[in-house]
Amino acid sequence: MSSPLNAAIAGLSSEEASARESAAKEIFAAGRASAEHAAKSWLGDTELSALLLGPKPEATVGLAVQRETFSKIRAVHSVSRLAEVPSEQDAEEFELHFPDGVSLDILTSRAPGGDGAIARYLGKFGEGVQQVEFRCSDVDRATEILKEKFGVAAVYPETRPGADGTRVNFFLMPIPGGGKVLIELCESARKPRPK
Repeated sequence: MSSPLNAAIAGLSSEEASARESAAKEIFAAGRASAEHAAKSWLGDTELSALLLGPKPEATVGLAVQRETFSKIRAVHSVSRLAEVPSEQDAEEFELHFPDGVSLDILTSRAPGGDGAIARYLGKFGEGVQQVEFRCSDVDRATEILKEKFGVAAVYPETRPGADGTRVNFFLMPIPGGGKVLIELCESARKPRPK
């Protein structure tokens, strides 16, 4: 993880609200830029762009941090509610929202040093942008399009449950410089129709 990102992660637990907001904007911009570059061709497909809710999809940057950092950020932002993450997934998380559409998921491992996705990421890369989530109206159809038209395979063979009743799938995409970015397509939980 680069030095500027280290500083921005530390800034999320600053006592000064303006420093926290500035840090969040920096982290969000870095994560979103890599995901948009990787998914640029997707947005040229009319149907897929519509499923991603337009030419500039709403995004949330997922930041993986150690438990101590997670606790500090949570405390300074007075976050009481953690997302309801399926028990088989190695994650605890909460969301932070800032002006100008800046949205972060702060993630940590339930089992540090274990073999879950967040623990493996932290063990290999340290704290940093672990994923970028794009809102999607139909993850199943988007997954089909990505496979059929773009030759992009999903991480999981089928859409799976995500935090707070969402439906998700993931796509590991190359970025310039030889790295990769994990893009999550996230479909909101369907609300029951009124009777």
